[in-house]
Amino acid sequence: MKSYRKELYFSTRTRRAFINITPQVEECLRESGIKEGLLLCNAMHITSSVFINDDESGLHSDFERFLEKLAPEKPYDQYAHNGYEDNADAHLKRTIMGREVVVAVTNGRLDFGPWEQIFYGEFDGKRSKRVLVKIIGE
Repeated sequence: MKSYRKELYFSTRTRRAFINITPQVEECLRESGIKEGLLLCNAMHITSSVFINDDESGLHSDFERFLEKLAPEKPYDQYAHNGYEDNADAHLKRTIMGREVVVAVTNGRLDFGPWEQIFYGEFDGKRSKRVLVKIIGE
């Protein structure tokens, strides 16, 4: 069995963002040479997320509104965590959106359902963060 590991780096200009990282993940799969196996993609920071969904701007706006209703950024003093930092809402948003995805690899391709894409969700941006891609298989 072969194993492949690569870190991808993302830096956003805004506090929150959704980035379609499917092309970068597919490039990792090509680099790996693995044709059959499993691909894990996970955020390496506790205020960011990796998830699968549709690449549709209206849906992304819906995610933003939904998450902001559940864990509003402000007022900062509503959270016990906020003292040294002001990112408690980002931790909660990450918990809701998830840490990682696992995708089957079949015939050298990500075995997606219709419209599925991999996204990086940033909830406390404006600095560089990592995403791990780990692929195992043959």
